[in-house]
Amino acid sequence: MSTKKPNPLSLHPDYSMFLPATEEEKQSLNVMRESIGFWRDGARRLKKNKMAMISLFVIIVVMIFAFIIPSLYPYDYKTFIEGSENLAPMEFSAQEQALNDSGVSVFPHFLGTDSLGRDLTARTMMGSRISLLVGLIASVLIMLIGSTYGAIAGYFGGRTDQIMMRIVDLIYTIPDLIIIILLASTLKYPLQDLANNNKAFAWINVLGVGLICIFIVFALLYWVGMARIIRSQVLSLKEQEYVTAARALGASSARIITKHLLKNCIGIIIVTTTLQIPAAIFTESFLSFVGLGVNAPMPSLGSLASDALGGLSSYPYRLLAPAIMISVIILSFNLFGDGLRDAFDPKLKK
Repeated sequence: MSTKKPNPLSLHPDYSMFLPATEEEKQSLNVMRESIGFWRDGARRLKKNKMAMISLFVIIVVMIFAFIIPSLYPYDYKTFIEGSENLAPMEFSAQEQALNDSGVSVFPHFLGTDSLGRDLTARTMMGSRISLLVGLIASVLIMLIGSTYGAIAGYFGGRTDQIMMRIVDLIYTIPDLIIIILLASTLKYPLQDLANNNKAFAWINVLGVGLICIFIVFALLYWVGMARIIRSQVLSLKEQEYVTAARALGASSARIITKHLLKNCIGIIIVTTTLQIPAAIFTESFLSFVGLGVNAPMPSLGSLASDALGGLSSYPYRLLAPAIMISVIILSFNLFGDGLRDAFDPKLKK
């Protein structure tokens, strides 16, 4: 069929206007961006945040330093090295120097030793591990308790919500330090008797009553911020059509909360949990610094700083390693949490 109009005054259509579009014409009309999911979009924007990616790299390095290198390091955090008390960084004791002179290679003490001859590098690595574990475990406890409590309060609403939120307001007024001191003094002897009389609870003597009390306080008091955030999210999400449809199909309240509401809050849950980790690490370090944390000989970054403070005039360098580690860990988690918030919070999308 000819595509040329025979006459300009003809009423026949111009068939050239109905030819298939070329690839160039198709690309020129493709103005919509690629359709991507929530997680992929958030990961893409997180990768563009240079500060967040640097913080993630630092966190990975600290994790390797705290969890992997100690298994390869020749010194132990609790071993007393006779004759190696109060060594400066990279200094050898008389016995170690004699071994070096005789041709036997002795691994150096990178950060020196303490007054009991324990290697400070090994203790700093173990202290970083304890602080990180406390932060991670505490954040998981806060996430589980706070998200569940806030979702229940927001979903049921009404009088249930009012009563549960008044309990949250009451918990906000309780000073955590006083609770930890009271728990430590009250539970000290019962927990010690339990650990001494039952081998299954011997781990209590390893962790220490103070650290157990810290976990109890995290579970009792520190979840209220998470509960308020999740409650506000659930209050808006429970009015969506998919929740109404699930309720009409006979889904139970527990299923709606777990399968629909909390799943749609997962982004804000991850961000809030990440930001809780540095707060928990700082709290544990502060309590260990004042003597309410881990039991000796197990170190924490706070207890290492406290020990270094006692000999600050003679050995000021001992304070640098724990202080720098605490600062680096808290700063990295805060910056990474801010990056997660910018990447996964829909309100901050440009």
